Amino acid sequence: MSRRSDLLEFAVLGLLHDGAMHGYELRKRLNAALGAFRALSYGTLYPCLRGLLAKGLIAEAPGPVVEGAVTGSRRARIVYELTAEGKEHFQGLVRQSGPTAWEDDTFDVHFAFFARTEAEVRLRILEGRRSRLEERLANIRAVSAKNRERLDSYTAALQQHGEDAAEREVRWLNELITAERAPTASAAPQQPAAAPAPPAPPSGPFPAIKE
Repeated sequence: MSRRSDLLEFAVLGLLHDGAMHGYELRKRLNAALGAFRALSYGTLYPCLRGLLAKGLIAEAPGPVVEGAVTGSRRARIVYELTAEGKEHFQGLVRQSGPTAWEDDTFDVHFAFFARTEAEVRLRILEGRRSRLEERLANIRAVSAKNRERLDSYTAALQQHGEDAAEREVRWLNELITAERAPTASAAPQQPAAAPAPPAPPSGPFPAIKE
């Protein structure tokens, strides 16, 4: 299974942890709350749900009755809910704090479920993410200093854009880490700081998830 598939399973389990949902609502919540899945299609979500059903991590249950727009027939809409095994599996996932939780394509999704993540795990993820960004920032600066005279204005501007974006995220992470280390951080949930605006890509739309 690919990392993207694993991440989608994690996100679905996390959303169902709040309560049962039908497929359309799940897709809407994923698209609205998790930027990595804003191009999610039904062809991507439903194979994921079937896989979670096969593993016994979620179960189907009858939902509210809906009336067909054309036929007028009434039927119960299927909703998905976590099983006891699914809740336990999700709790295991939110306790993970290694690189798989703070890489570029995974950090945002893990951060979305920080409210259900233990304080010490949140801190390890934030520190790991900051370390990665500081390393990236140092590399950008080293390359920029080495090649400054040979770069055309557009390439130089793109490098500066990357440096500025990394600096903003490091500052944001520093604020979050300071808040997590504060004496009140473990006593009461903290309102998370707003994430820095992601850097605009050089060109083209946000890539859709491949099915």
